[in-house]
Amino acid sequence: MRNLKLLHSREHGPVQALGSPQCFCLRADQGTLLIGSEYGILELDPAIRGVMNDISLTVDGFLPEDGSGHIVGIEDLPDQESVCIATAAGDVILCNLSTKQLECVGSVDSGLTTMSWSPDQELVLLVTGQRTLIMMTKDFEPITEREIHQDDFGEGKFITVGWGKKETQFHGSEGKQAAHRKLAPDPLGDGQFVAVSAICPQTGARKIRVWSRELVLQSTSEPIPGLEQALAWKPSGSLIASTQEKPNKHDVVFFEKNGLLHGEFTLPFQKGKAKVNELLWNLDSTILAVWLEDVKKEKNSETNTYVQLWTVGNYHWYLKQSLHFGSAEKSRLVSLLWDPEIPYRLHALCRGWHALCYDWHWSTDCSTGEESHLVANVAVIDGDKVLVTAFQHSVVPPPMCTFQLQLQQAVNQVAFHTDPTKSADLAVLDASNRISVYRVGDSTVKDPTVTLGGSGFKASVETPHLEKTYRYFEVCCGEGKQVNPLTFRLFTWLQDDTFLAVSQGQLATHSIIHHLTGGPEAEGGCLHLRLSVPVDGDVISLCCNPKTRAIALQLADGQILKYLWEAPTPALEPWRSSTGSAVQFPSPCVQTALAMIGGEEAILGLTDRCRFFINDVEVASNVTSFARYDDFLLVTTHSHTCQCVSLRDTSLKVLQAGFSSSSSPNETLRKVERGSRIVTVVPQDTKLILQVSSHGIAAAPCASRSFLGIHQYMWRKTLIRTCRSSPSLLDDHRKYQELLQRVADDIQIPLEEVQDPQHWLPDLLQPEGPTKVARPVNEAVLEPSRAIRHLVPPHQKELTEDISSPPKKLNLFCHPSPNSPVVQEAKERARLHYQRDVLTDKGSKRLDLLWRKVILSAGLQFCIANY
Repeated sequence: MRNLKLLHSREHGPVQALGSPQCFCLRADQGTLLIGSEYGILELDPAIRGVMNDISLTVDGFLPEDGSGHIVGIEDLPDQESVCIATAAGDVILCNLSTKQLECVGSVDSGLTTMSWSPDQELVLLVTGQRTLIMMTKDFEPITEREIHQDDFGEGKFITVGWGKKETQFHGSEGKQAAHRKLAPDPLGDGQFVAVSAICPQTGARKIRVWSRELVLQSTSEPIPGLEQALAWKPSGSLIASTQEKPNKHDVVFFEKNGLLHGEFTLPFQKGKAKVNELLWNLDSTILAVWLEDVKKEKNSETNTYVQLWTVGNYHWYLKQSLHFGSAEKSRLVSLLWDPEIPYRLHALCRGWHALCYDWHWSTDCSTGEESHLVANVAVIDGDKVLVTAFQHSVVPPPMCTFQLQLQQAVNQVAFHTDPTKSADLAVLDASNRISVYRVGDSTVKDPTVTLGGSGFKASVETPHLEKTYRYFEVCCGEGKQVNPLTFRLFTWLQDDTFLAVSQGQLATHSIIHHLTGGPEAEGGCLHLRLSVPVDGDVISLCCNPKTRAIALQLADGQILKYLWEAPTPALEPWRSSTGSAVQFPSPCVQTALAMIGGEEAILGLTDRCRFFINDVEVASNVTSFARYDDFLLVTTHSHTCQCVSLRDTSLKVLQAGFSSSSSPNETLRKVERGSRIVTVVPQDTKLILQVSSHGIAAAPCASRSFLGIHQYMWRKTLIRTCRSSPSLLDDHRKYQELLQRVADDIQIPLEEVQDPQHWLPDLLQPEGPTKVARPVNEAVLEPSRAIRHLVPPHQKELTEDISSPPKKLNLFCHPSPNSPVVQEAKERARLHYQRDVLTDKGSKRLDLLWRKVILSAGLQFCIANY
């Protein structure tokens, strides 16, 4: 239930250079870009927004002087301090960036169409104009050459087993040895195989062939009509992505290494409206970038370019980000690639010599507010829809939801209202920079853009309505329209008609905070840019305390600033601790929050390396997620635990000692499922929602029990107040007492009230290992049941053993529902004053309609249900 949150974006350029950019690569060790054009290559330094190296390829004749040349591949080789360039004319050039010396290491007369290096940069593959593959070492020594189009399927050809034949049966010792024979593992490692997509000249059908490092054909894809040229092998090695144009839709399809289809999802374009140029997986295989452009219907028609970021969860593909680069010539996209070292960093190059860099990270967008107003809504972006789950009413995993909002464009950001009394209100920023404001209440007309349920799930809950939509706004960069499609980031709904957003300043290391105002000042439905505050630093996070209304900014170097937005003239000042020192995180954090700790407002931060800070103190180094509610802090750790600590009347030293000493389960620590992360808190139900990375979201009962145990054990000394705030606890206790009373009345024995000053109800609600449910575990319930058993005739005690004996292992006693057989039987006998004769045998056993085992003995009935 996470979205991609843009931490910061940087725009570099334009620069003065000849020609137009054609391709580029990253020089990771220097932090520069190597850009190839029809005249040569240049090295761009984003820090100074200037050109470091400009190397011409026309002087030595590698590219024609008329500008008709084309570079088909460029690769930085840090071990050789050089860059490798392949031209369409067939030359492979090695350029030393220090000496600017050029060396032609090879030439192909038929020309080159593609150059691709293995991830370890040990091998390079060249595709020639004669449809052949040439594999060479990093020293450009040829290994082998093969024809692309092969009639054979490959070494991984499927074999018809032929059941019933002699070859498929084992006989004697040969069969036993074959059964114990170990198969060699499949060497599916990094760069072990390469996939090539090409159109067969005879049939006109496109096929994907998988080759080994020695150019031995492994497999050939099955015939797929409409298969296109885009190709991307998932870094994890499991799937190969491509695109397919079908009669009524455009799909992204996935192939296994053996050439068989393995899943697909549909792009949000009508057939024939868009063309896919390229597919790219990020470093950790969690995001698939799709680069598209409009199909030209007329010669002079404008062509828009797009980049979409897709993620998958619970077997559903979500469109999380959509970048519209527009149709302007200078903003047209010419090259796109993911960073080879930072998983969520994307680089883009535009035709106007603009280089863009985006850093994303996972974030959960949930409502925050006071307990009386908190509805625990979580919003999930899914293309032009926002899936909202109200965990106060239902716990369902995505893509199911409580209700969904339908927008006109793909959604990029969502923001809940920071006012604690309006936390259910939601603002949506789409790809066209329109802001749609949804509010709860004050509307009697059903909004057609809001529908209940999702993927077959429906719930009865109050839904918001679309109050207003603010039209397009933009911040121009230089002459004409903006080039960066994601100008604004860290979108925050501050007041009813006031929004905060952050953009890049004049320098890449500077930022600007914008106050965007709607309401009466918004002429024609356009937001008014009321105020802009410059920041001497790159802002990467913004958090607001709903109670104190304080706002904290985090800069890229970890420095924390307090934004005095309510002052007559908004200003910035360093965030200071109780000692008066300026707070700075030792490492930049991807998640921040404000909390009151011992009467002092502090900032919490979590890095992508699981380091957890409070102000500038590192209190833990194994935290995977955290959430704050009221005076409590909840964290999950690498040891698969969830810990709840009180922030009232404590200090940083106490918290640090508590995190470091917590190893065994206690009243503040609970085991959770492996990989669980906190989604949100549902305080009115004393419930914590956890998301499991492998399954999307933890099951509601599991998540509920875990948080219930933590929450109630933390409040053990204030049980009466807890029960008053959560009536369900008192209701459960009342039902237990009523059940015991009915059992005693049914077998006609007196029952006296047992005082229980030291047995606590939370012990009953948090089992360590619930298995079969049959008997109470709390001493407060066991003691009356023992008193009942002493009055049961001896020949019936064996049948009542399950309800009176202390359990050998901790089990959870589930009270029967009002319609259960136990309650119905007791009610019926009380109404008719019916007295059943005492059974003379040991009782009888039967199964009820729900296939649960029911034990009957002298009117005493219990159900044992398997969980």
